[in-house]
This record gives sequence, C-alpha cells and structure tokens, in this order.
Amino acid sequence: GSFSNILSPKKFGLKREKLTHLHFYFHDIVSSRNPTAIPVASAASTNKSHTGFGVVMMADDPLTAAPDPNSKLVGKAQGIYASAAQDEVGLLMVMNLAFMEGKYNGSSLSLLGRNTVFSRVREMPIVGGSGLFRFARGYAQAKTHTLDLKTGNAVVEYNVYVFHY
Repeated sequence: GSFSNILSPKKFGLKREKLTHLHFYFHDIVSSRNPTAIPVASAASTNKSHTGFGVVMMADDPLTAAPDPNSKLVGKAQGIYASAAQDEVGLLMVMNLAFMEGKYNGSSLSLLGRNTVFSRVREMPIVGGSGLFRFARGYAQAKTHTLDLKTGNAVVEYNVYVFHY
C-alpha cells in the first residue's frame, strides 16, 4: 500500500481558479493601554540597534475596512513580526490574516515575507490559506497610511491579490 495517490482536482470539488483583490487597513498599536502588538523576545544588543535588530513582536492587529480604527472590523492579523535587518528597518513577517466579515468569515491567508517599513510600497508573498482561501497563492502590498514616530503606532493600507478556487 502506497501512502500517496494522485487525485483529480475536479473530484476534489475544485473548479476554476479565481483572482480576488482584498483591500483593508492594518492597525499596529504598540503603545496604548491595550497594545495589539507586544515584544516577546529581544537580544541584549537590541536597544543599542537603530533598527531594533533582534526584537520579536507578537501581534493580534485589527484589520478594518477604512483607515479609521472604529470603521468596520473585517479581520485580524495574528502572528509574529521581527526586526531582521541591521542596516534598515526590515521586518520578517509571519502572519495569518484571519477574516471575520462577509463570505470570507472564518477563512484565512498566510503571509510570509520581508517588510522594509520605510519603503513606500512593500510586497510580501501570500503562501497559502484556509477555508475559501484553500490553495491560495499571491501577494500583499503594504503602504503606510500613518505612522506616529513618537508612539510607534501605525496604520498600514493593504492590497492583497490571491489566486484561489
């Protein structure tokens, strides 16, 4: 008995692939009474680094339909981002975009990539998904909407393009 076999995508219920565009705003709140991203690890040298090299943040950031944090909540960005560059602010992003609105409620996309936060537009791969986004692949473009350098709080506009069935 073999442990694998070839399946027909049609028998699996997979029809035509679609390309979906999602547009939302990501709210990263690091300083407030209720932060949505908190540091969980850092190196002894992290506070001497001008890029925060070595800090690892755990995030449960709201995703909203508009830049206003009180606009409709469409999902959460849950995962880790870490400062992975010594010469610029370059983050390693490992995030699940968990949607909770409309037809994508309960579905998620997995983002894994490099985010150079001071670049005008950053592009990061979407490496998979679940629910209606099963077999997803694509990319996310992030563009800073507002960044408060005093608090570190940011609102980032996301345009996500994914192929899925």
